[in-house]
Amino acid sequence: MTDSIRTETGLESLATMFAKTVSQKRAAFLPYFPIGYPTYDDSLDAIVAMSEAGVDGFEIGMPFSDPLADGPTIQAATQVALENGITVKLCLQAVRELRSRGVHQPMLLMGYLNPLLAYGPESFVQDAKAAGADGFIIPDLPPEEAGIFADLCSEAGLALIFFLAPTSTEDRISLVSERATGFIYVVSLTGVTGARTDLPAGLTEFIARVRSKTSKPLVLGFGISTPDHARLMNGLVDGFIVGSALVRAGREGTPQVRMLASSLREALD
Repeated sequence: MTDSIRTETGLESLATMFAKTVSQKRAAFLPYFPIGYPTYDDSLDAIVAMSEAGVDGFEIGMPFSDPLADGPTIQAATQVALENGITVKLCLQAVRELRSRGVHQPMLLMGYLNPLLAYGPESFVQDAKAAGADGFIIPDLPPEEAGIFADLCSEAGLALIFFLAPTSTEDRISLVSERATGFIYVVSLTGVTGARTDLPAGLTEFIARVRSKTSKPLVLGFGISTPDHARLMNGLVDGFIVGSALVRAGREGTPQVRMLASSLREALD
């Protein structure tokens, strides 16, 4: 499927994605993968392979030198990507290429604020939309400081995702519930990303706290890495993100990424 067949973009594409997965009584699976790791071409091949494996959407990583929310696996991968010369401009080029190669699922660009400010917020949002991105995940941009980005995304019809963690107060949950668009990223634990053996105790109670404040879709990240974890997502949240486990697979090659993505997706059926 090519980009010309994509009839819905931005917030509409995410709404359609969640409507589809709700109708199938399962959580949506959105893998994370950084552009430029192990090489630029390898990263695009991995994302195309996951698209063909039937994942529901993507968190596309834009490498940054100080990725404060990311654990050692993703930090190491994004450092390799930076050494490979990956820039914000190349990440936008990657999205354009992925669309031309038939990736039709929603793509959210995940990156940190400094490079986006250097690029220019207005230019970045316009160029990202033109490339085929559907929204943004910016871990170091809290809703209180997101004014210009929130306005630009609203004008462009693109999603701007905010985070909640188990430590979030009731006021914080209300604020994020009000301002997030597309979905709310719920962090499964306090700390950084990384594959873990077990999901944390208290997760169900945390999700229930957030559910009581909002009807927006909830997507869980940080620590999910196995098909068993994926099965637990059905009925708990509307979607989930897997990053570190797929990045580790990326060291071995695209077939390993495809295999892991397929096993995670199939676990939801």
